[in-house]
Amino acid sequence: MFEFQIPSMSCGHCIKAVTEAVQSVDAQAKVQVNLAQHQVTVETSLQRAAIAAALAEAGYPVQ
Repeated sequence: MFEFQIPSMSCGHCIKAVTEAVQSVDAQAKVQVNLAQHQVTVETSLQRAAIAAALAEAGYPVQ
């Protein structure tokens, strides 16, 4: 399980976009978004870097 801080998330559209970005590289990934804390938790079998790259490509770079 990985946690990512994404300061640029601010709305419901962001939640959908972030979830779709993660699931585009791992359809089985479980994604939980805490919009108030700008945090995303991902349960996946992929490496952290692969998830971070997918998020960045979707316009949501992680910190």
